[in-house]
Amino acid sequence: MRILASSVGSPVNPTNLANTFKSVKKLNNITDKTIETYISYLENAYMIEKADRYDIKGRKYIGTTPKYYFKDLGLRNAILSFRQTEENHLMENVIYNEMRYRGFLVDVGNVNIRVKTEEGKWQRVTLEVDFVCNLGSRRYYLQSAYRLPDEEKMQQEKRSLQQIGDSFKKMVIVGERMKLRRDDNGIVLMGIYEFLADPNLIDV
Repeated sequence: MRILASSVGSPVNPTNLANTFKSVKKLNNITDKTIETYISYLENAYMIEKADRYDIKGRKYIGTTPKYYFKDLGLRNAILSFRQTEENHLMENVIYNEMRYRGFLVDVGNVNIRVKTEEGKWQRVTLEVDFVCNLGSRRYYLQSAYRLPDEEKMQQEKRSLQQIGDSFKKMVIVGERMKLRRDDNGIVLMGIYEFLADPNLIDV
């Protein structure tokens, strides 16, 4: 529970967790299957929820490391004795919970692109879209960005969204008050407070 609580917003690999228990706690009889079983218990108890990975361009689910989000951040914080309060991870969890509360199926998106290295070779790079939210015929791509201090960080957050070729709405949610605005590519920027206060804002 503590490991999951401290890794909100990060990929969770049961094999890596099992190896951690073996190396740190010297518990050699714990396997990845044991970890998966205990995680499933926490899911069934509605403590956490899994966000699967979705290949946006390939339009298929990927059987790789999912992310887990806490249904109640108060319980998550209590588990860690309120020691780890990384606002960026907590905001990501809040956005996930809010979209689930609104009835959306929420996945973690992957976009694969090819980029040329300094040596002139082509290299495959995987970019992440924080959330792919689906409800019937509606779809939204959301990025959670706690702070956008400069243009470089802004472009970093938008990069994966710009690689998606469809016409569904793409948004960056920032951890401050910000009136809704759009850039030249149609990507929407809005503040977390405005996003939470008005469920209809994502359709504007």
